[in-house]
Amino acid sequence: MAERTKFILDEADMPARWYNIVPDLPEPPPPPLHPGTREPIGPDDLAPLFPQALIAQEVTTERYVDIPEEVLDVYRLWRPSPLFRARRLEKALGTPARIYYKYEGVSPVGSHKPNTAVPQAFYNAAEGVTRLTTETGAGQWGSALAFACATFGLECEVWQVRASYDQKPYRKLMMETFGATVHPSPSELTESGRAILAADPGSTGSLGIAISEAVEQAAQAENTRYALGSVLNHVLLHQTIIGEEALKQFELAGDTPDVLVGCTGGGSNFGGLAFPFLREKLAGRMDPVIRAVEPAACPTLTRGKYAYDFGDTAGLTPLLKMHTLGHDFIPDPIHAGGLRYHGMSPLISHIYELGLIEALAIGQEDCFAAGVRFARTEGIIPAPEPTHALAACIQEALRCKETGEEKVILTALCGHAHLDLPAYGAYLAGDISDHALPDEALERSLAGLP
Repeated sequence: MAERTKFILDEADMPARWYNIVPDLPEPPPPPLHPGTREPIGPDDLAPLFPQALIAQEVTTERYVDIPEEVLDVYRLWRPSPLFRARRLEKALGTPARIYYKYEGVSPVGSHKPNTAVPQAFYNAAEGVTRLTTETGAGQWGSALAFACATFGLECEVWQVRASYDQKPYRKLMMETFGATVHPSPSELTESGRAILAADPGSTGSLGIAISEAVEQAAQAENTRYALGSVLNHVLLHQTIIGEEALKQFELAGDTPDVLVGCTGGGSNFGGLAFPFLREKLAGRMDPVIRAVEPAACPTLTRGKYAYDFGDTAGLTPLLKMHTLGHDFIPDPIHAGGLRYHGMSPLISHIYELGLIEALAIGQEDCFAAGVRFARTEGIIPAPEPTHALAACIQEALRCKETGEEKVILTALCGHAHLDLPAYGAYLAGDISDHALPDEALERSLAGLP
């Protein structure tokens, strides 16, 4: 009998609860602070931006949160997502390691982002909100929120980082097809955008700037709230359906991961896969090494400072204790647009500080090489973001080839690159180069920490 390549759960086996890792941690994460008083923020401080249900999830100490039936109903369009054994990649590498990847590219927009966009749109609509604003980098999040807003009858307005807006026109078209309005950021439509353009008319933008614009718009309109695609606790909570499914799929495979690898920008895809496995590790039921991989051009965990900082450039958000490169940081316009955020999820930053996960940074040339290798063996062209995890995954598999260890490696393939092919075109033409972040640029941006 042929060996299995994919492990698929029935819809009836889809998890009905999200997992909150906070109660299982050795110590709780530091609270967000009010930017004015520097005191811990309360639910009322978040009310102009988020509906009450999401605020409750942001601060919950419950271990599990039930997924509403209306959300499960939309999830069934693509969930449960498949777990693949990368047999052809293993063979090409000549490794004794067993490589698995949890593939989120089967969603309507081709990434993991709808796992949180759908519940965010649902909870906002349930509380009478009629319009959502947001930022997006590569456009995966903007596309996901546009899809979710169309599903629940909400207007959607997106500020897309100018570098990605110019690089990825098809993402804008996808958002508009789902009914969203898309602006390049920085824009002339907001006070924060105009201030940035006055100082730097040619600004390529950043996620921090786009967040400032979207938050400013949401705070000024009664019927409007803001939606964030990563970083915050409730976003990572929603993504844990990935890891919960993967645990069930590993039971089907009769295997247990020794190493878990995920790419990190704001942290939602990584946390979504890793947190349920970290729960099992903390309970002593398994012991995987958990490794976060980020771009060398935007190395928040490996070179950032663990400090309170704003989530946006204009300083409109609460202060978050996180690994940060400084809210003024403008990353190089590398092709992994979704990994170009100045900060890291406070929850992942805290877990890293506790020594529960590892982190490394990789340049984009090695990442695209890994993406091409994966495409030519497994048949899926990975989005630029997960090529970081694939590069680290291949490094680990080649180490196993040297040592003879039969390690089980699990990685998060959070999306495909069908709308990111120009980035691969640039790589294949030899036009991709690595951007290492110079020390002086990092010192400059960290000097502006509040």
